[in-house]
Amino acid sequence: MSVQWPLKFGSFISPVHAPDEDPNLAIHRDVELIQHMEALGYDEVWMGEHHSTGWEYIGSPELFLSYVAAKTSRIKLGTGVISLPYHHPFNVAERVMLLDNLSRGRMIFGVGPGALAYDAYQYGMHSDQLRPRMEESLDVILRLIKGERVTAKTDWFELNDGKVQLRPYSAEGFEIGVTCTTSPAGPKLAGRHGLSMLTLNATQVAGMSVLKGNWDIAEEQAAISGTTIDRRNWRLVGPMHIAETDAQARREVEHGLHKWLYYNTKVGTLGLVPEGATTTHQIVDALNDAAFSVIGTPERAIAQIERLWELSGGFGTFLFWAHDWADNEATKRSYELFAKYVAPRFKGRLASLAESEAHALKLRPELAPQAAAARRKATEDYAAKQAQVAAQ
Repeated sequence: MSVQWPLKFGSFISPVHAPDEDPNLAIHRDVELIQHMEALGYDEVWMGEHHSTGWEYIGSPELFLSYVAAKTSRIKLGTGVISLPYHHPFNVAERVMLLDNLSRGRMIFGVGPGALAYDAYQYGMHSDQLRPRMEESLDVILRLIKGERVTAKTDWFELNDGKVQLRPYSAEGFEIGVTCTTSPAGPKLAGRHGLSMLTLNATQVAGMSVLKGNWDIAEEQAAISGTTIDRRNWRLVGPMHIAETDAQARREVEHGLHKWLYYNTKVGTLGLVPEGATTTHQIVDALNDAAFSVIGTPERAIAQIERLWELSGGFGTFLFWAHDWADNEATKRSYELFAKYVAPRFKGRLASLAESEAHALKLRPELAPQAAAARRKATEDYAAKQAQVAAQ
């Protein structure tokens, strides 16, 4: 199955930064990366919300993105994601409405239950409470975004005649997306409300195996609820580091791959990568062989996008899962190589050039001799004229 429509590209920034470096520098490096991405033509960027572990420390994606909005002009800005159980729904609705207006309509409102068990623990919640509370919160937030005056009461929040004063910047409103993992909770919500889907573990073995199933769940719920969903509003997330050669990519990820692996196997609880590999080459082989990541050339990245299309049946946007595997310059170069050689292939920007080249090659046997003969004739005519002048 070939890609049937132009894809969009961007980055999902958790962010994950090692706790042995200055967090202020790391945060501003994220800002610089987003500015770099905008210059390269990327479509969107997402910033996460976390409150623990020492590695992921953006507590408010809305606040971070409002700063970024002032330093960019075109790239879309997604809350990736706001963990709804940790906030009163009225506060969330007010903040995203403000961000939408500050960014003049560039915001994408992404929601989720919260990914880190440590965060839930700090809030005095059990992980089992998160998804039901997300659903309760989202129901209220969607009504507030529509401009309704809402009264609601649950065992964890109360709202009396609440109404958000601001309206969306654009008459069409803004896009709203639900995070999805291996659980059916996200697809069910997306389908019920007709929202976008953001699949965070799309390249994990467990995630890849349920891609089509999750979309089927979303379509089923949409049919029941009378809503519509569109594969073009489905985002898949996966890590990549691109270099001119496989060997160079492996050398560059020596910088931070081991730290990232430590976090995801010893501190984090999501179980994203297999344990056991020790050397950089072993780790890269394990990640690449499982199709979890791309550490290598643009050709590998192209193959990964095509693989994800086949497994999912079609989606709209691929997002880099941002990381510090390589140093800053190599990371920027990775995004540049992807924008230069991978993204255009899936945006429909190369087919016309290829056709023009093929047409030129087809005509070359006929036209090249004509051009050569014309150059010879011009040279001969000039020589004859010069001779005539000399003879006078």
